[in-house]
Formats: sequence, C-alpha cells, structure tokens
Amino acid sequence: MSGGEPRQRTILHIDMNAFFASVEQQANPSLQGKPIAVVGSGRTVVTTASYEARAFGVKTGMNKWEALQACPHLILVVGDNRKYTHTSTQINRIFRDFTPEVETFSIDEAFLDVTGSLALFGSAETIACRIKALIRHRFGLTCSIGIAPNKLLAKLASDMKKPDGLTIIRPEEVTRLMEIIPIQDLCGIGVKTRKQLNSLGIQTCGELGRFPVEILRRTFGVIGDRLHLMGKGIDDSPVVPVEEAEEVKSVGHSMTLDRDLTARRDILKYLLQLSEMVGRRARRYGVAGKTVHLTIRYADFTTVGKQQTRNQATNSTEEIYAEAVKILDTFELLQPVRLLGVRITNLCYQREQLPLFEKERRKALATGAMDAVNNRYGDFSVTFGSLLDEEEKGSFVISPAWRPEGIRNVEVK
Repeated sequence: MSGGEPRQRTILHIDMNAFFASVEQQANPSLQGKPIAVVGSGRTVVTTASYEARAFGVKTGMNKWEALQACPHLILVVGDNRKYTHTSTQINRIFRDFTPEVETFSIDEAFLDVTGSLALFGSAETIACRIKALIRHRFGLTCSIGIAPNKLLAKLASDMKKPDGLTIIRPEEVTRLMEIIPIQDLCGIGVKTRKQLNSLGIQTCGELGRFPVEILRRTFGVIGDRLHLMGKGIDDSPVVPVEEAEEVKSVGHSMTLDRDLTARRDILKYLLQLSEMVGRRARRYGVAGKTVHLTIRYADFTTVGKQQTRNQATNSTEEIYAEAVKILDTFELLQPVRLLGVRITNLCYQREQLPLFEKERRKALATGAMDAVNNRYGDFSVTFGSLLDEEEKGSFVISPAWRPEGIRNVEVK
C-alpha cells in the first residue's frame, strides 16, 4: 500500500459459479447436467449460461439465435430474480458465520476480511474450504475463492480457476505474478482503459507498475495514481460491510423490458411499475426526492436520460410517475425501447403525517396498505389496475450495488 499497510491482511473473494444458471439447475433436477441459458421473460439475450452450455460456446450477452446456433439442444430458462436474491441472502449468512467483515460486491460475489478470524477458525485456506463445503451442502452450488493480501488480488485469484476453484496469492508471490498478468485481468480496467494503456505500450501489470506515474496522471487524471498502484498489485481499500457502506444519494430502479417497445401506452405501463417500486422503496426508508430522473436505452444500446426538478420533494408513486411521463414526452423515440430506469435524487427525510384533506388522506391510507402487503408478500402482490393485464413483470436489473439487506443509509439534505 502507499506508505505501507498497518497490518498484513487476509482477504477472500468469493464468486458463485454461473450463479443464475446453477440456481435454476438445483431448483429443477431435470436441468442438472444439461446446457441451459437463463434469459429474461420474452427477452432474447442470454443473462447466464451453465458450464455445460459454455462448453458449446454459449456466452453471456449472446442473443437467443446465436446461442441456439452454437448449441441446438440448449434449454432456455426464464430468470427468477426473487429466487436469486433469496439464495444470495442465505449464502451471505454463511459468510457472516466466519467474519462480520463481509462486503457484498454483487448478487453473486463478496469480499471477506478474515484477518481477525484466523485464530478462531484456522488458516484462510481452511476457512475457504469450509465455506465451499457449506455452500455445496446447503445449496448444491459451487464457488471459486481467491485468497490474497488485498481485494484487488483476491478478485484476480478467484478468476484464475473456475468452476469450483481455490487460488492463493501469497505476499511474496505478488511481484513475480504481476509481471505476467495482462492488464485486462484486473478488476477496474475495462475495454476503454485497456486500449488507452495499450496505446502507451502497456500490456502487462508489471509494465503498468513500472510506467512513469506522471504520464499516467496526464493521460488518466486522478485515477493515474490508482492505475500505477494496481500494476504493482497494491490496494488498500477496506472490506466495507453493508452497515458501514457509504450513504446512497438516490433511490431508483431500472428494468430490461421483456421485448423492445414502441407504443407509448406500453411504455407507460412499465413507467408506472417503476414509479411504484421507487416510491415504495423511498417510503420504506422515510425519504422523498425533489428531482426525478428518467433513463431510456434503445434497441441499439444507445442510452439517453433527462431529469426534472420539482418545487417539493415527493415519494408518491403518482407524482413520480407524472414527472416521468413529462420527461418521456420530451423525447422523440426514434427507436424501440429496451430498458427504462426511474430514479429520485435530492433526497430529504419526510415525517409520516396524514394529509388534512379527505381525498389525499384516503389516498395516503390506501398507499400505506398497498406498501404493507407488497413489502410482506412481494412486489405487485397488490398492484394498479392498469398493470393487471401484464402476464409478466419486467426483468429487473440487479445492480452491482445490490445488498441482501437493502439500503441501510440514505444520504439526505
């Protein structure tokens, strides 16, 4: 670390193998050992492919036709995000049996700092093997685990052996290893950054770590120093449990649609659905937002967005929806729409107080009753009449920032 770490840490990165597909295979034994691909309801894009399907060349992001061409006997399974979030929550509880320092990186990944657990449970390898055995026994699932002195290297290690791998990067191995690791193998270096680094003659992490940091700063700005340290395998970022996570600045949901939409009336149904989810989530945490954002992604993956700021903050489904519709009507939809997102920002706390006027009072009571049912029994157990003709709800995008416990802290003004 820059200036040296105060102590030698032991970090685990746990990555569930082909998580969505593996959960489906365990839920339906007839799918076990067969090539399957998880897709959204009515959607043609592969979300996750089982390892049996990957052996035929089926990959995440393929459209259905490409996947079936690669594997004619591929079985397509409509994804069930509730099933995945429930399983992920249960798996995270296993992690917390070994350490309270657990950071959920995404629905199928987590970092664990087991530095303080070694005296109680034994070596990091012992802890990793116990976690793997518990997950296999309770859920029939496999995971790959990387063990290293920091998060960057633990993530790198977990990617080295899949499925069901266990890889250890020891401190004394880091310098030699980084000499041969391609820069694109590091978490945080995407296609654009890789191309920029390649243009500077940088192909490996070792080359990145030796490259003049001044040039990296001029090329990449403030992240130049971070890239330089990454090339050396240095990362002092802590494992951050959800209860210590940075306060969020917005409440929102995005949705990949079951099919590309062109008709305004169809788009409005999904906007209402999203507005309800955002409003209910905000009401649950006692916040309201003054600014409503609408994001639209077209069929060619072009993404556009606009926002509208109100005079008063709101967490009302009706008012969020009304603002989203106003924003929608400012767009000239030149292509079919494949994704919609609604978000509120400029948050403030809102005290629970029933309106004085009878009409608004009845509306608030009805909203509270709907929230109570949906919070307990699941999204849209009670819903708006205009949504009742929808056979399926949209395929919700589970954010990389998803947490099993939901939002704990909301940043407000």
